[in-house]
Amino acid sequence: MTDDSAPTVLARTGGGLGRLTLNRPRAINALDLDMIHLLHAALDAWERDTEVDVVLLDGAGERGLCAGGDVRGLAERVTGGQAQESAVFFRDEYALNARIAEYPKTFVAFADGVTMGGGIGVAGHAAVRIVTERSQLAMPETRIGFTPDVGGTWLLGRAPGRLGEYLGLTGAVMDASDAIYAGFADHFVPSDRLDALRDALETRADPSSPTELVLLFDETPPSSKLERARSWIDDAFAADTVPEIVERLRARPEAKASATADLLEELSPTGLAVTLASVRRSRELPGLRDALEQEYGLVMWFATTQPDLPEGIRAQVIDKDRSPKWQPPTLAELPADIADEALAFRPDIPLWG
Repeated sequence: MTDDSAPTVLARTGGGLGRLTLNRPRAINALDLDMIHLLHAALDAWERDTEVDVVLLDGAGERGLCAGGDVRGLAERVTGGQAQESAVFFRDEYALNARIAEYPKTFVAFADGVTMGGGIGVAGHAAVRIVTERSQLAMPETRIGFTPDVGGTWLLGRAPGRLGEYLGLTGAVMDASDAIYAGFADHFVPSDRLDALRDALETRADPSSPTELVLLFDETPPSSKLERARSWIDDAFAADTVPEIVERLRARPEAKASATADLLEELSPTGLAVTLASVRRSRELPGLRDALEQEYGLVMWFATTQPDLPEGIRAQVIDKDRSPKWQPPTLAELPADIADEALAFRPDIPLWG
């Protein structure tokens, strides 16, 4: 446990390795704007530093790499009429997501433990993405009446079959095997070997690439539960609309399909409809930056026009009564063109300016 005066991002170099450690363990290293700026600054400095060949991102504490972004702050800004301040956070965060994906030096991420929401944004676009037996990856935004962002729809849209729709709508948690199968991670390394891998990345004396070094430590993970569930997931989540997805789930014999239908009927109808459209449109986009731009428009639409976002954060994170009052409350009452309206929204300040 770090003390409150410690930097929230630890940046240090040695042996050709630039190491970034998210350092808010009591908050499972959830990202705030200062942390995003510190990460930007380190990457700017190391890009020009000839002594840094590889960048490694990890998280302090035993609970995870990063639990996401500061949703309490987001709710406060939205309810306080300061939604435009959230635009600053999103623009800086999405620029970081794109920078990690495009970084000219090999970027390695240890997605050990909880890695969700904003954590996917800093780990999921790395060149080398490592998971462990403790990993829990998810895009759980629909649980708070929101929609996946930080480039999450770019990853979801490229998952096998209809897993992107399933993971995006339900916020289901992936273990290491699922994350690798779904395209959110590359290598499985047991957690007790991470320190040795860090040392190898820093002290390597031969010209082996970071990926070749990782291969010395990775192991074959167990089979993926998602892969085994593809039959009912692909069948149900290929439907055109969320109500039709629920209908198909109800018709399946699998108990997990019925439970998934129950879950979808508890979540924000608006969040579900917009997320379904977002994942499917991202599947057709040419690159990550295009997906981030689409997500930026959607999150600002939620932040400036939709009561479900602050209500979802209140119910799940602040009051924790788990009883959100969605507007509208049911899928049947949702306007048919709600996703088109959201996708057509254009923020006052563009993402890429």
